[in-house]
Amino acid sequence: MYSLPEKIENLVPYEPCSGEYRIRLDANESFLPPDFSLYSDALKSVSLNRYPDSTAEKLCESFAKFYGIDARFVTASNGSDEMLFILANCFLSRGDKVLTLSPDFSMYDFYASLAECNLYSMPKREDMSIDVDAVIKELNSSNYRMLIFSNPCNPTSLGLAREDVRRIINSTDALVVLDEAYMDFWDESLIEEAQNYDNLIILRTCSKMMGMAALRVGFAVANDKITAAVRSVKSPYNVNSLSQAAAAAVLTHGDMLRSNLKKIISSRDWLYENMKEICENKGISLSKPATNFIFFKPKNAANVFEGLKAKGILIRKMGDYLRITAGSPEENKEVIAAAALLL
Repeated sequence: MYSLPEKIENLVPYEPCSGEYRIRLDANESFLPPDFSLYSDALKSVSLNRYPDSTAEKLCESFAKFYGIDARFVTASNGSDEMLFILANCFLSRGDKVLTLSPDFSMYDFYASLAECNLYSMPKREDMSIDVDAVIKELNSSNYRMLIFSNPCNPTSLGLAREDVRRIINSTDALVVLDEAYMDFWDESLIEEAQNYDNLIILRTCSKMMGMAALRVGFAVANDKITAAVRSVKSPYNVNSLSQAAAAAVLTHGDMLRSNLKKIISSRDWLYENMKEICENKGISLSKPATNFIFFKPKNAANVFEGLKAKGILIRKMGDYLRITAGSPEENKEVIAAAALLL
């Protein structure tokens, strides 16, 4: 009788919280989707009977122009998740050592374990910040093949200055996978210099600031050698034509994206300041965020989470912590009013 491989026999599918909620602030999505008119004409030109452009040339060029980089260093993917899967399964071999940080995006550990790597998840400081010297010491203590971490971090919403990230990259021969999914909300990116390193690959996404989570479009930025390898091992038609056309069209509207970014940051700051006032009165610590969400540890996370759900408001509970995405002004006001009664 056929039996499943041990590494997957006890896995269960990822199931995000389902159900109908008036307000959803659980997935770090933008509350500002691009206007359909920005990409409707591009969709009309798509030939559904033809395979997609395997290089996603127009999409990569639009992305590169928006960030002021060279498109030859850019590879498009079916969301950043596909790129994480590719890196774990094609850039690593069974038994290779992988370093992640904790807490961080859970899928890093998941994909490394599927690739049957030896994984060490290094705890961050008590205040959730990264001890750069400790990371460097750990990398140099053993033969690590890869380091993966997000900057700014999901879920802590804290960021690491680019000079500290450079120190880490320059201290190791391991491939550093730097997930900058939330870097649009901060200003410490290394995307303009990614091609200068022989051990760096930067991941970006259209799912957060750009408001295109439904399209599942991500990008990898690296030097020529790493880029050539990524393009060689990815599926030939990994980004569908509709997603390519829509995302490429939206990326050409830089002024609109930058305007939306300002609105999201304004929303985040309002949410942070008002939640901070509530938290301070309750003796709860709340760090200033560098993303589009806030992250904190209340005294009764489960009660707050369930209380908000009962009011039709969904946020994310992560152990003893809560993560709340910045929403529209009206959504923020509702969650603040409800949280004030529950915290």
